[in-house]
Amino acid sequence: MAKHALFVCKSCSFSPNERNLKDQRGGLHLLNKLKNLYQNWALKPEFIIQEVECLSACSRSCAIALSAPEKTTLMFGDLPPLESAADILRLAEQYHSSSDGIVPRQERPEVLKKGILARIPPLPQ
Repeated sequence: MAKHALFVCKSCSFSPNERNLKDQRGGLHLLNKLKNLYQNWALKPEFIIQEVECLSACSRSCAIALSAPEKTTLMFGDLPPLESAADILRLAEQYHSSSDGIVPRQERPEVLKKGILARIPPLPQ
């Protein structure tokens, strides 16, 4: 059973000025790109990609979140839906390797060095 989750908002707009591209939301474009890469991803048994209707980051789309038991949840926005999927999976690998869920800014892929929306602590033990 997967112990880590990558949440992807499928309702995010394509860009600040465009809601859709080819009649499809930006979040759905991102989700599809992630699912394609996920098929051959080494961490597939450890991670679930979970689409969500909304992460309430509408002014900062596209938005994703990484979560795992006893780790800080990280949420990011401002992700370009057609270009960021591989970098998101690289960040997920770093998150998986981290004991507490914290991935230092300088170590993240370039597109994820900014755009962090939240660091939510794990539930108290």
